[in-house]
Amino acid sequence: MPEARRFSVFVTGTDTGVGKTLVSCALLHALAKHHARAVGMKPVAAGTELIDGRQANEDVLALRGASSCRVPPELDNPVLLPDPVSPHIAAARAGVRISMAHIVACHRQLLHLADAVVVEGAGGFMVPLSETETGADLATALNLPVVLVVGLRLGCLNHALLTAQAIRARGLTLAGWAANHIDPGMLAQAGNIAFLQQQLAAPLLASIPFQSKPDPRNITMDIPPAWQVQPF
Repeated sequence: MPEARRFSVFVTGTDTGVGKTLVSCALLHALAKHHARAVGMKPVAAGTELIDGRQANEDVLALRGASSCRVPPELDNPVLLPDPVSPHIAAARAGVRISMAHIVACHRQLLHLADAVVVEGAGGFMVPLSETETGADLATALNLPVVLVVGLRLGCLNHALLTAQAIRARGLTLAGWAANHIDPGMLAQAGNIAFLQQQLAAPLLASIPFQSKPDPRNITMDIPPAWQVQPF
């Protein structure tokens, strides 16, 4: 497939636990309708558990399950850290140095193996990856359009506006956002979404209702035409 048809996006969130993996997986399912090979990438994953006899990260496994093609694990998850703490602390504990250049190289290889790559960041946009670098530095190094996942709960307006400001301050494009209803008791949810639609000046890709066990296959994503290719 021609290089011009390849597509990649960076998914970040207003905080940790707001549904980045859910949205990333939903994006993969949606992109697979327009791209023959869609694959997820989790450059840095912190926190593993024993699954089928091996240490694994549940977000990485979810992305692999939503991908329509298989790639070497060292490419879709270059950095796997045991402890479920901030990546810079997890890396220090594991004696690992997170290399931006290595992650960028892995992403470049994925673009030769897949037609669409969804990159899920760790934590929020400014999460520390080392003493000197953050998730924002990673997004900048990859130079990808950004999708912001807003976890709808009290305080989300401030978090969303600050994150959008930080994204644009890096010279990156806020290509879209998703509203994830993570607090079913939140008041004025529709009003919050309406405010963000006006203020973020980016398309709302999905408004995800609260679900105790959400299934990304059942989430409707409004994929912009520029992200699509002709159906195959």
